[in-house]
Amino acid sequence: MTAFTERYPDACSIKVTWGDMDALQHVNNVAYFRYFEDARIEFFNREYPLTEMYKRGIGPVISENHASYRRPVVYPDTLLVGISSSDIGEDRFMLHYEVFSTQQQCVTTSGSSVAVMFDFNQGKKTALPADLRAILQRLHQ
Repeated sequence: MTAFTERYPDACSIKVTWGDMDALQHVNNVAYFRYFEDARIEFFNREYPLTEMYKRGIGPVISENHASYRRPVVYPDTLLVGISSSDIGEDRFMLHYEVFSTQQQCVTTSGSSVAVMFDFNQGKKTALPADLRAILQRLHQ
C-alpha cells in the first residue's frame, strides 16, 4: 500500500485509453476533467447518491474547474483519483483531486472544482443538506 492509497483508500481507478492521448502522445488536458468527473460521480454514488438528490430536485452544479499538470501520462496506465474537500459554505463546496499514476508511482496532476448546490425546481442556489455537509466535513483537507 502506498502513501497515496492510505490517504485516499476509496480512490477512483481509471484506465487510460489510447483515445485519451493527443498528437503529442500524452493524455490530453481535457481528459483530466473527465477523470475528475468520474471520481466525483463515483464519490457521490458511494456516499450521497445523486439520484436521491435529483428526486428531491436538488444537486451540485460545477461552477469552476482547475487543473495543474505536473507530469505527462501516457497509455497504458491506470490512474487513481483521490478526492478531498475544503471551503464548505452555506450553498457551495470545493472538491480537490489528486491523480496518481500507478505506472510512474507519483501524483501527476491535481485539480479542483467548485460545486454550488442548486434547486432545479426553483432555478436558484439552495443550502447544502446537513447530511451532505457532514460527509464533506469528513473529507475536509
